[in-house]
Amino acid sequence: VQLQAYGGGLVQAGGSLRVSCAAPGRTLRSYAMGWFRQAPGKEREFVAAVSRSGVNTYYEGSVKDRFTISRDSAKNTVYLQMNSLKPEDTALYYCAAAQSRRDSWLSREPTDYDYWGQGTLVTVSS
Repeated sequence: VQLQAYGGGLVQAGGSLRVSCAAPGRTLRSYAMGWFRQAPGKEREFVAAVSRSGVNTYYEGSVKDRFTISRDSAKNTVYLQMNSLKPEDTALYYCAAAQSRRDSWLSREPTDYDYWGQGTLVTVSS
């Protein structure tokens, strides 16, 4: 599965941005999806995950109440809506897909994910 993350860009602190992840030609319905990010000089970290049903979500503490992960099965796309952005949110954002056997399953562990996109850069200016 080839994942394509897009929608990154430059935004001022306090602003909003939505990044998307798609898999052209493939369905993502059987996959739990996750977003991770890697800031310069730092390790990759978990941001948010959504189950294959779309009902269950989980967020890293610093983005909870600011970011929203969702998925649109009809468009075969997963989104990460980011509000109230802070300079510390600046990073390369990656989407990832994990083969899932249960509608409710999701994970924050990178090792649980089978496929990764190339990343899209989000830069938040102060």
